[in-house]
Amino acid sequence: MLAYIAKRLLLMLPTLLGVLLLTFAVIQFVPGGPVEQYLAEARAGAGGSAEGSGLAYRGAQGVDPQRLAQIKALYGFDKPAHERFIQMLGQFARFDLGRSFFQNKDVWQLVREKLPVSISLGLWTFFISYLVAVPLGVAKAVRAGSRFDLVTTLLILVGYAIPGFVLGVALLVIFGGQLQWFPLRGLTSANWDELSWGARIVDYLWHIALPVTAMVAGSFAVTAMLTKNAFLEEIRKQYVLTARAKGLSERQVLYGHVFRNALIPIVTGFPAAFIGAFFAGSLLIETLFSLDGLGLLSYESVIRRDYPVVLGTLYLFTLIGLVTKLVSDLCYVWVDPRVKFD
Repeated sequence: MLAYIAKRLLLMLPTLLGVLLLTFAVIQFVPGGPVEQYLAEARAGAGGSAEGSGLAYRGAQGVDPQRLAQIKALYGFDKPAHERFIQMLGQFARFDLGRSFFQNKDVWQLVREKLPVSISLGLWTFFISYLVAVPLGVAKAVRAGSRFDLVTTLLILVGYAIPGFVLGVALLVIFGGQLQWFPLRGLTSANWDELSWGARIVDYLWHIALPVTAMVAGSFAVTAMLTKNAFLEEIRKQYVLTARAKGLSERQVLYGHVFRNALIPIVTGFPAAFIGAFFAGSLLIETLFSLDGLGLLSYESVIRRDYPVVLGTLYLFTLIGLVTKLVSDLCYVWVDPRVKFD
């Protein structure tokens, strides 16, 4: 086991290096980098002031080479690409994710500022998906072919077929606009600091209801159907017939024998889903409900070519994903002792 873990940890290094190298190489060929965007914004701002004062702006006609060299040095583009890549790897090895070009903040600070929104969405989605979908999947497997199974399957598939952002728009229009039962934006009200603790909890749940409902639809369906199919596969096996022949009750058979084996595919995906609840941001949902989370941060960083944020968050999330994948594989041994990594 220890040899397997050590081997996997060593394999993470070339995987992480390959992801960073490929992304860094692609960035070098993407037009409209931070230097170009800085010059464009400077020209636009100076051009607007020149029109208002009736003066001509020389920078709109060209950029002084010395000034251009200073701007490149400011963003670190005065060095060759390979030197910048090696410098970036050295920073990442010390877990220094760099500093944002345009927000003048450390990437770590930006991630910490956006985490509360993503955690709020992710954890609620995670717990609702598992705490409701797993018992529902078990009930569907036990009542396979019944009216309950058919009706719930129809509802689940309809919810799965509707994209989350489309459902979010419908929820906003109906419950936020027409009925005005829920707020249209934000995670809390403007007078949050003035509320009591009980009122804060109610206000938070009031704001989070619609975006969580929009996010739960897809993951809820996958978890419920996966649980049902896993239980159906186990129920048909020979050891279940043997347990029933020994006189065990249906409850003892289901939860004493079938439950552990059927939950193997669910439990092994549990670490990835749990960690993803902290660090996975939904761009469309966050934009739709005006929530400033990690999804919106990643999108804005790509659009503005804020490379320290793009590469820093990519490094962090890739590393977390690789470690989570290892933990998921180790869960196979914990859940099913028959699995051996030798």
